[in-house]
Amino acid sequence: MELDGAGLTCAKVHQAGYDGARVTIASLDRARAAWAVAQGLTGPVYGRSTGVGANRDVVMEGAGLDLLRSHVCGAGPPIEPARARAMLVVRLNQLLAGGSGVDPAVCRALAYAINHGYTPPLRTYGAIGTGDLTALATTALCLHGELPWHHEPPAPSTQPGPAGASALSEPVRPGGEPGPAEPVHPDGEPGPAELTRPGGESGHAGFVRTGEERRHPPSEPPHHAFASGDALPFISSGAATLADAAIACHRLRRLLDAAVDVAALSFTAVDASAEPLAAVVQEARPHPGQAVVAARLRGLLAHEPTTRVQDPYGYRAFAQVHGAAVDALDRATTTVEIDLNASTENPLFADGLAWHNGNFHAAPVALALDALRAALVQTAQLSTARLATLMDPAYTGHLPFLADRPGASGVLILEYVAQDALAELRHLANPVTTGTAVISRSAEDHAGFATQAARHALRCLEPLELVLACERTAAARALHASAPDRPLTADLETSRQALARHL
Repeated sequence: MELDGAGLTCAKVHQAGYDGARVTIASLDRARAAWAVAQGLTGPVYGRSTGVGANRDVVMEGAGLDLLRSHVCGAGPPIEPARARAMLVVRLNQLLAGGSGVDPAVCRALAYAINHGYTPPLRTYGAIGTGDLTALATTALCLHGELPWHHEPPAPSTQPGPAGASALSEPVRPGGEPGPAEPVHPDGEPGPAELTRPGGESGHAGFVRTGEERRHPPSEPPHHAFASGDALPFISSGAATLADAAIACHRLRRLLDAAVDVAALSFTAVDASAEPLAAVVQEARPHPGQAVVAARLRGLLAHEPTTRVQDPYGYRAFAQVHGAAVDALDRATTTVEIDLNASTENPLFADGLAWHNGNFHAAPVALALDALRAALVQTAQLSTARLATLMDPAYTGHLPFLADRPGASGVLILEYVAQDALAELRHLANPVTTGTAVISRSAEDHAGFATQAARHALRCLEPLELVLACERTAAARALHASAPDRPLTADLETSRQALARHL
């Protein structure tokens, strides 16, 4: 996967995090240009020659490492390595977009970490949507050699680069300038001569070893001795939040696609009318998602029109409601992908100057994800509405609850499970953007909580999948209604696994 600071997508972030895709750097030109600007400035620059936050007016030369150390304060459960790896990919791509003023050698060290299975030991809590300070400070001190890496040898890449391809198209000296070729491993990555601990020590210190690693020592852990001026620019990013948001958007895309397949089963099971899906209906109200959903569902249905005049909203308004969720996902994906490829650092180094700004504030992402989570609840509510019709003889023509004999409970319990999951989804849909926070003696007087919005979007996946699995299980029973009562755990798990294949 080639990173160029411009073409990273949610799907690629997911692939890099979970599929072991290796990365290469297209060019360091923009990163190098911003670094040159930063090196040439002599006046006061926030975070390079001053303190941060309320200390912005305090002259502080050479305090960058102290800033990193003071900001390592993640708390809560550990974040899985795949999400941490996705964060590294996002941060690397942002640095390649230019503007950070960070030493370009950091980019190469990040690429090395990604390609050799090194991730920082991140924890859940510590950000409010104005920069993932704790996560990136932890990453910086891992690179600097002061904190241990987590190491898992990466899985074989699904899209391997050319044999012998380096993580960079041209060799770079530690300062970021072009130079002669450096030692490389057989797989084409920079050798340990470039990636040593501060003070010159080499070896395998600096990461947590597993038993397998003790038997088969891994490559050298990545190291980059951080200059003081690189500290704030490196952590001035919401890369961890964006990685979570990208993963959530990618998985929700597949789950919303699967929801159309599940609805088609219910349409067939109750002989619902396809008239509301007609193209002429969608053209009269041309919301993009509505048209896409209706067209796809029309293509899945093959039964003759029903004799009912019209069906409940779970069927009649499916394209409108689920289409709104598709539109919300499209907007969220577009918003996230803008930031995946943006220069979010404060200050921004461009045109020979340092531009102090608020690009780190992730309000657009938070607002888009709040809207998306609310839309997911609407989709799940219609799923439970269709589930209710599948229990009703007036729609299925079978016994109540799709039972095999009068008085039996059939699949009634699926309604309890679905409503439990729906309640969880409603809770996760509560907006995070209605709150705020005032930090650092009021120097930082607003927060958008995009971190929480992304975290909740990830957590929405399980209850939404479960609601759809309940509908799928009942629809399958309605299409084969002679089955006797039995424990439904295995049936429900089969439906969940079928949905998981979409993810």
